[in-house]
Amino acid sequence: MLKLKLINLMLSLSFMGAIASSASAAEMSGMAKDHTTRSPQFQRIEQPLALKIGLTVGGLTLISTQLWWFLFSKPKSQQAKTSNGVQEISITVDGGYSPSLVTVKRGLPVRLKFIRRDPSSCLEKVLFPEFHIAQDLVLNATTPIEFTPQTVGSYQFSCGMNMFHGAINVEE
Repeated sequence: MLKLKLINLMLSLSFMGAIASSASAAEMSGMAKDHTTRSPQFQRIEQPLALKIGLTVGGLTLISTQLWWFLFSKPKSQQAKTSNGVQEISITVDGGYSPSLVTVKRGLPVRLKFIRRDPSSCLEKVLFPEFHIAQDLVLNATTPIEFTPQTVGSYQFSCGMNMFHGAINVEE
């Protein structure tokens, strides 16, 4: 329902912009006739209708892609695999965390293996406030973080500057 409302809003705004643009172009063409006698170096260039439509469709496509990316895309999620009684999963750190949502079971030890590929200083550290963990991540190496979640819920983790985020979902 929200998607439909946003699409209708975008279409309405683009049509209003097109109408305003047409009205302003009509006013400018009236003004241009007055100015052509004074300054012949500036002339109105008429664009083909297909080009105008193509630019409008391209702009709407870019706007809708950005809206989808920031409002409707879901984080990458993955279930931790259990081996020898420990739930393990590898998380790649490269411009964020992938997967950014990890599902684990309550009461079993968890080992998150962070593989840092991004050299930016923001991603040098990962913080798990609820588990009182702050761990430095070595560039181009695997850094394991181990803990045992005792309570069902969602626990956030972030980079040292709190710009990139992920979550651990603990299920029964």
